[in-house]
Amino acid sequence: MTNPLLIAWQTPLETPPFAEIKPEHFLPAFEQAFADHTAEVNAITHDPSAPDFDNTVTALERSGKLLNKVASVFYALVSAHSNPELLAIESEVSLRQARHWNPIMMNAVLFGRVAKLYEDRAALKLTPEQLRLLERTYTRFQRSGAGLTDEKKARLAAINERLAQLGTEFSHHLLGDEQAWSMELGEDDRGGLSDAFVAGAKAAATERGKEGKALITLSRSYVEPFLQSSTRRDLREKVYKAFVARGDNGNENDNTATIGEVLKLREETANILGFPTYAAYKLEDSMAKTPDAVRGLLERVWKPARARAMADRDALQALVTEEGGNFELAPWDWRHYAEKLRQRRANFDNEAIKPYLTLEGMIAAAFDVASRLFGLTFTERTDIPVWHPDVRVWEVKDAQGKHKALFYGDYFARASKRSGAWMTSLRDQQKLDGDIAPLILNVMNFSKGADGHPSLLSPDDARTLFHEFGHGLHGMLSNVVYPSLSGTSVFTDFVELPSQLYEHWQERPEVLQKFARHYQTGEPLPDDLLKRFIAARKFNQGFATVEFVSSALVDLEFHTQPSAAGQDVRAFERKELEKIGMPAEISLRHRPTQFAHVFSGSHYAAGYYSYMWSEVMDADAFGAFEEAGDIYAPAVAKRLHDDIYSSGGSRDPEEAYIAFRGRKPEPDALLRRRGLLTEPAAA
Repeated sequence: MTNPLLIAWQTPLETPPFAEIKPEHFLPAFEQAFADHTAEVNAITHDPSAPDFDNTVTALERSGKLLNKVASVFYALVSAHSNPELLAIESEVSLRQARHWNPIMMNAVLFGRVAKLYEDRAALKLTPEQLRLLERTYTRFQRSGAGLTDEKKARLAAINERLAQLGTEFSHHLLGDEQAWSMELGEDDRGGLSDAFVAGAKAAATERGKEGKALITLSRSYVEPFLQSSTRRDLREKVYKAFVARGDNGNENDNTATIGEVLKLREETANILGFPTYAAYKLEDSMAKTPDAVRGLLERVWKPARARAMADRDALQALVTEEGGNFELAPWDWRHYAEKLRQRRANFDNEAIKPYLTLEGMIAAAFDVASRLFGLTFTERTDIPVWHPDVRVWEVKDAQGKHKALFYGDYFARASKRSGAWMTSLRDQQKLDGDIAPLILNVMNFSKGADGHPSLLSPDDARTLFHEFGHGLHGMLSNVVYPSLSGTSVFTDFVELPSQLYEHWQERPEVLQKFARHYQTGEPLPDDLLKRFIAARKFNQGFATVEFVSSALVDLEFHTQPSAAGQDVRAFERKELEKIGMPAEISLRHRPTQFAHVFSGSHYAAGYYSYMWSEVMDADAFGAFEEAGDIYAPAVAKRLHDDIYSSGGSRDPEEAYIAFRGRKPEPDALLRRRGLLTEPAAA
């Protein structure tokens, strides 16, 4: 039988033919892709010609096309629509990937060719993008151990293989715990829950084969609104404890031992490469540069955030007492009573705005903002193959009507999908061999409407949609020559700038007045409710900031004190939280055993702070539009397009930001945005 992964795709715009791709196709396709890539790299390594940019750096950029093609489809499915067969294949493929890349990235001869070019770079007459690519290529080889002794290379290769296995193991454990748990909501269990939430719970039950029931799962899009709205304190406690215990249940899915081994091996990696800690190694290749710089930012934010949270805690406890509750505020109470306090202080209820925040309306809003800023148009296509019936596809064209990208939206939670929200690609933009248009994915876990209801989003859900679409635009608007510099191929603490900046438009009156429409009547969001929503945006920011910053600080300490952390993960977590004065009523946004950002791969390891580092920039960057007096100001939008969204990794991120803004970011913009510059209000 023909393997669809190994032939040219006869589909619209050469998109993956998902209906034809079966699990059994992947291992043979990876085998062929590994062999092809190895042969391509060997040809570069053994080229008798003196190294030049074309025969070494450009040749490396051209290599591995089949591997990229197969891997992008495989990992998209593993994340968004997995099954036991795919998960078993992933365990094997992750190890094979490490074994494939180790000898390439540690190849002394190949590194010698790159290093010679790097040393001579000033005389090579390269374009700015070529110079950036040469610098990044040299850095990648150097940080992968290409300059080490053979003995150290062998040890580092073994570590890389084991870390690949452990990262896959971590994500499988987390998915296993999430798939294994659900709670049925009987008629008596639905106090305080909206009709839309119950409709979503019924849809979740149907998706899990329990037609006619209503289920809450461990998807954040179910858990957080349940904790906020449910009047059943006993059930809030049950749901909360299940959510924070993912990966920490002492069962076959327990991640504590996995974390300990990961930390030990990451520390050894850093030491082999000449760094005192993994955090020092990881942060050297970032905007932040050092653990001290990260800690400085986080601690600067922590103090006012904690003060605000503690004042809010006292106010919430007073509300509990006022209602006759004879209990101390607990973590499963915070969201519930914070919502009541918000209603009292700001006269705003999250549930009141949700009927106006339909998924369709917010998708249309995200598209409209992109059209006004960048001239893009979005036309839904029904002829593009997809991996699940819920997935939708839009063709994206630029202001001149030229094809720019395809955008895939996979919005609903299901058991086959890992939790969270993310952007990825099936194909990246590049111009090295023709004008290659990207295939960009946004994947969410929103609750699905049932009984004729559309999916209604919370303000947080709507913000998440804009956030991931901001990442999507970073991929769709990319305009670079070389694949390695395409789209989101930037420093981790810069990659969140385009996404977090895009969030600002979601909560602007100009956008909400147009796209926030009641799902039943079609009426626009009333001016009074809009004003109260805007006024309430900074409410509970102490809580939100504390749960994030504490997670970032724990991540940083895990990677600066790995020996202590690895011996007893739970004890280390408790010790670090005590050290910073973590309020007992607030939990980490991501406890270690479920911290997939950090432990299912290394991308955000010692790097979860990146969201806040980028927020310093995004809060400051939106000020450029505010100063222009127009949130779509054409001149500002053009700079945003040229310097941030389209340049990918082709220039230094600090240089790119200054080109857009005219100066470095002003750090207090973050505190102002979160309402943390002033003293906390009295309880």
